Amino acid sequence: MYDLTGFQRDLLYVIAGEDEPHGLAIKEELEQYYEKEIHHGRLYPNLDTLVDKGLVEKGRRDRRTNFYTLTRRGRRELEARREWETQYVDL
Repeated sequence: MYDLTGFQRDLLYVIAGEDEPHGLAIKEELEQYYEKEIHHGRLYPNLDTLVDKGLVEKGRRDRRTNFYTLTRRGRRELEARREWETQYVDL
């Protein structure tokens, strides 16, 4: 997790919070959070990086639509990150 960008971590959180979201659903969630447009050229290469790192699996819903889910490793990495964060921030 330490080698991910903040954007990539945000992608993991959005994927974890949704049920097999497709790329445009992820994009819309992040656009609401960032309050600006997320370009496809930023979104999809970062999703592919998470797939390559084994944190996310990409499935195919139909010929044009992919969906994303966390792998076990991705879930463990998020859990470890949350534990690390709570050492420093207790809200």
